[in-house]
Amino acid sequence: MTSSSDPQPLPDPEVLREAIGSGDPMRALPSLARLREFPESDNAAVVVPLLILGSEQTAFVVRSLSCSGLGMRRNEQGWAVLERLVATDEDANVRAEAANALASYGIERCWPLLRERFVADDAWLVRCSILSALAEQPEIDPAWLLDLAQLAIADADGTVRVGGAEILGRLVHDRSPQASTARQLLQGLQQDSDHRVVAAALNGLQS
Repeated sequence: MTSSSDPQPLPDPEVLREAIGSGDPMRALPSLARLREFPESDNAAVVVPLLILGSEQTAFVVRSLSCSGLGMRRNEQGWAVLERLVATDEDANVRAEAANALASYGIERCWPLLRERFVADDAWLVRCSILSALAEQPEIDPAWLLDLAQLAIADADGTVRVGGAEILGRLVHDRSPQASTARQLLQGLQQDSDHRVVAAALNGLQS
């Protein structure tokens, strides 16, 4: 008799492979979630190949969850897949999740690529995901943050401009070398046509 304290056996990778590649999201999604049960030592042999299989499926929710997994189970093969998906996937949800996953590889590595994608991809969801992912990096260079914020506040979408204003407020609050420029930009945003941007600018100026 097995006691409740005994470790549970790992899932059969071949069973997971069949479910992930089945074309049925109701089978693929739980199987992708079960990959979390494998140790880090199984990343290259088991986990990443199955996540890549998920990233190739038709359903965007399966591709999106696979991108999230590749951000947690990082290796060079996963980076290459994410780099491709963030630029070429037809669904903005997948591109946004790929961008978020790429940020987990470290700011020095992901910054050039994500800045490039921010400029090139006009989907507000992707741009907001990049803003959030990069702003959460505690070691990011304040000059990079200012650069990103300036791109964001020039966006046609108000939600993206809000994200830019929030970053400017952080620069003001942190008293970074870019604080004076950030404050000037926030002052200009008080005239923005979107009341959410105005509110974010005022909040940043009060920091």
